[in-house]
Amino acid sequence: MSALSSPHLSPSASIALPALLMLAFAGGLAFQAGLFRPATTDIPVPATILIEPHSFTYRPAGEFYKNGFAVDAPKVEVRRTRTLDIMKYQVTTAEYDACVAEGACPAREQQTPSSLDLPATGISHDDATAYALWLSRRTNAVWTLPSDEDLAFAAGSKFPDDALGVDPDSKNPALRWLADYQREASRKASRDPTPQSLGRFGEGEYGLADFAGNVWEWTTTCNRKVTLAEGGVTASASESCGIYIASGKHRSPLSSFIRDPKSGGCSVGTPPDNVGFRLVRDNTWYSRLVFTFRHAAS
Repeated sequence: MSALSSPHLSPSASIALPALLMLAFAGGLAFQAGLFRPATTDIPVPATILIEPHSFTYRPAGEFYKNGFAVDAPKVEVRRTRTLDIMKYQVTTAEYDACVAEGACPAREQQTPSSLDLPATGISHDDATAYALWLSRRTNAVWTLPSDEDLAFAAGSKFPDDALGVDPDSKNPALRWLADYQREASRKASRDPTPQSLGRFGEGEYGLADFAGNVWEWTTTCNRKVTLAEGGVTASASESCGIYIASGKHRSPLSSFIRDPKSGGCSVGTPPDNVGFRLVRDNTWYSRLVFTFRHAAS
């Protein structure tokens, strides 16, 4: 009897058949949603760089406490085993304005010229997310904001270490208050809020341009409050996902709707000069299917 007429399927075939049917169904949804249309030639694909796998030391974002006192986040060793495809430069005013012109993004708040040489600022997390969705649909790729860890991975030595260096077992809060005051005073003394041309702040060792200049960058990382036990082990943690980490010279937790960080919005300490963003491109084989399921109804 031929394989087609056999009433019995091998174990591998019984697994593969449902998977193929699911892929076919997902592919049909993708075509209906327009995800697999050819990329439009009038929207240039932003320049990206590939960050190769490497290990790095990193302090996770968030507010950390031990024995009731604020402490520095513990350093962790991170081993990234996959490449990261990330925009070399921040999204520019002209690139963002193209999204505005098509009615997919709200207009920028800052009145800087529409240029391919100036970073878009006055951008909220919500605005940046809308741009990522629009760019994904217009370029036949999947773009998202990076996580705070993604930026640390890509920025290398330019990524900030926000530690104050106070003994985490100290019971004297005045030591931390003094260290925090000195840090904030130093940050205020070096501020220059005017957005600069692309490349003005140089590149890190992996090729990422302008990180830690005067434009902080939105991430997908939610602000966290973490309580540490002895040995730096996490005892408890809670997330606030209406507040996201903006990374630059230092980290700032900001409400998702904030465009001007100097207006407040849950920023802790010295606010960023400006907020803008860059995106990462998801090159995994299933990213378009996930994108389709998530946005088919929108």
